[in-house]
Amino acid sequence: MKHSKRLIVTGAIAAVSALALAGCSSSGSDDSTDSASGDLTPVTLQLQWFAQAQFAGYYAALDQGYYKDEGLDVTILEGGADIVPQDVLSGGDADYAISWVPKVLGSIEQGAEITDVAQIFERSATTQISMKDKNITTAADLKGKKVGSWGYGNEWELFAGMQKADVAPDDISLVQQAFDMNGFLAGDIDAAQAMTYNEYAQVLESENPATGKLFTPDDLNVIDWNKEGTAMLQDAIWADSAKLADDDAYADQTVKFIKASIKGWIYAKDNPEKAAAIVTAAGSTLGESHQLWMTNEVNKLIWPSTSGGIGMIDEDAWKQTVDIAMGTKNETGATVISAEPPASAHTNEYVEKALAELKDEGVDTEGADFTPIDVTLKAGGE
Repeated sequence: MKHSKRLIVTGAIAAVSALALAGCSSSGSDDSTDSASGDLTPVTLQLQWFAQAQFAGYYAALDQGYYKDEGLDVTILEGGADIVPQDVLSGGDADYAISWVPKVLGSIEQGAEITDVAQIFERSATTQISMKDKNITTAADLKGKKVGSWGYGNEWELFAGMQKADVAPDDISLVQQAFDMNGFLAGDIDAAQAMTYNEYAQVLESENPATGKLFTPDDLNVIDWNKEGTAMLQDAIWADSAKLADDDAYADQTVKFIKASIKGWIYAKDNPEKAAAIVTAAGSTLGESHQLWMTNEVNKLIWPSTSGGIGMIDEDAWKQTVDIAMGTKNETGATVISAEPPASAHTNEYVEKALAELKDEGVDTEGADFTPIDVTLKAGGE
């Protein structure tokens, strides 16, 4: 998969050549009909990547009419290898965008005037996985090993974990990892980057040559950056900072968009199978079991909410992300940012209003009773 040469690039961490995704924009036919009569406000959302369950909540909100209920005619623009969501937003070609916080912090330092208005993913999905016989269970164990990294702005949690464990970049053999697990499965990488909702599943969908059966979690060790203390905030809803400050209609629209999106994520929590089917119908070509796995794992990143409700930006998590972005160097000696981001980089003002409306409607926005489902992966994710 090809990428932009920028440091801050599209969040294409979930794409692999073996799981090629269709690239078509999605919008609700009912919404577009009503919009033509002037009843709905057109709104465009730019995703990080193609249609897949990483974005299940937005597709569910569209499919279930939650955006329409708020008076919005939402069009979802799928991403791609050369699309930087925050650039599309700051360039005025989308009303909102989905992207990782560290990626956008770099763009903000370069002049983009955009704001995190809802932190949908509370936890990080980035891990480093290895076969059990490598005995790699913590970041300290990476010393002397062949360590895979996608780079392109996806490496910071890895390098922060290494830095915390006193493992210097020169202490490992850094391998430029492709967006698949072939190098790992071939033994060319001792510890590979893997998102819980995608690449980790790809390994579990592959045959273990020693047994002739699919790999199981018992065959692997996983370094979880949440547990290592170097997790960074990932998928968030970003809005135009200047319009939030100067355009009351846009500010009100932002509350409505967040509210409907949250209802979509609640639907995905309560109906993971249906949510996976909605994303498939929107154009994703991921296999059925892989798509359901992704929905289930993404739900774990959101639920239960421990920050006061889905979308609330936890200030400690924000500070940790900023501190890592400023204080962690990758193998080139670069950091994400060189100074603290402006206060306008994030706010809970709009998500708090959305959550208050939902609570008044009797909607559970914390999901304290959330229980993930059991998903059986099939060979190749079919």
